Amino acid sequence: MSRPLKGLLVVSLEQAVAAPMCTLRLADAGARVIKIEREEGETARHYDKAVHGISAYFAWLNRGKESCVLDLKAVDDLALVHRMIAKADVFVQNFAPGATQRLGLGSKDLVALQPRLIAVDIVGYGQDTEYLHMRAYDMLVQAESGLCAVTGTPEVPSKVGVSVSDIATGMNAQAMVLEALIERGVTDKGRVIEVAMFDSIADWMSVPMLHLKYGGRTTGRHGLSHASIYPYAPFACKDGDVVISIQNPKEWQRFCAGVLGDAAIAADARFHDNPSRLKNRAALDQVILTVFRKMTCAEAIAKLEANDIAWAKSSTVANAVNHPALRNFPVALHDGTLIDVPLPAGREKFDAGPVPALGEQTQKIRQEFAR
Repeated sequence: MSRPLKGLLVVSLEQAVAAPMCTLRLADAGARVIKIEREEGETARHYDKAVHGISAYFAWLNRGKESCVLDLKAVDDLALVHRMIAKADVFVQNFAPGATQRLGLGSKDLVALQPRLIAVDIVGYGQDTEYLHMRAYDMLVQAESGLCAVTGTPEVPSKVGVSVSDIATGMNAQAMVLEALIERGVTDKGRVIEVAMFDSIADWMSVPMLHLKYGGRTTGRHGLSHASIYPYAPFACKDGDVVISIQNPKEWQRFCAGVLGDAAIAADARFHDNPSRLKNRAALDQVILTVFRKMTCAEAIAKLEANDIAWAKSSTVANAVNHPALRNFPVALHDGTLIDVPLPAGREKFDAGPVPALGEQTQKIRQEFAR
């Protein structure tokens, strides 16, 4: 497949998930990504040893990158970083606020010296807000943004089970870099980009916020059930659960007549439209469960399929690893061992570069950028 960013140089002071997610997507598209690490390696190298001795996070987020170990407190190494950035198209960093400025690597200063540079600061909170200095890790941002308040059971708020604050931020940063590259193609000028983790999740929280601000309705926690569309939830059969989704009036009518076996339910004043069904979800649950508990999952799915109703199984991770829709592709570790990784959405299978060992390209990069 084509690698549209081939020839692009990205220098990154990155750690954990958010910035590595951004540069991973750039590397997948063909960019050369030089990842600068400290002597002990960046944070995510030490989370676990699940993948042949390598952290699962690191194995996931760092294929196709080059690892260069430098001491940014050493004058010569810091000068080397400046020389690298002078030749770079994109600079990405997610160090603590103020850290790069203290090193003389503040994005505004770098772009002033190198007007075509696209410099990305990934931060926890907007640097024009009173939270600018707050430490921001994924779960902290999930909690602070209100995401946990709408996730979980009525009794227990929960975080999402994967690092959505980091992932959303990294993907937003990648999108902003691509926009800036298009803009640079027109103006021949780069720019400074700030992407905040809180902003990423606040954007995702738009519907609960709009419901509260303009509709006066607080979004509750409903476990695996949808908070504002119903029925959109798992229902128990004889041998397990089937998740169903009703999105519009015609689906509701087909569901009642063809699956529940009673077309009159669709016209019941308690259930005739989505707001009514939300208000009376407990009563509706009993109506649906009375039918579903008499069927096996296979029987329920057959009826749902026959009436063109969307459904899903509630997979475990073990199910998902072997899911018939899962598309994996091989990625090499630094020693040549191949692992299977889910193929990024929208991509055909491609030859990704290996996950680098710590400092694997340090000497080569020192020589390349010696002057």
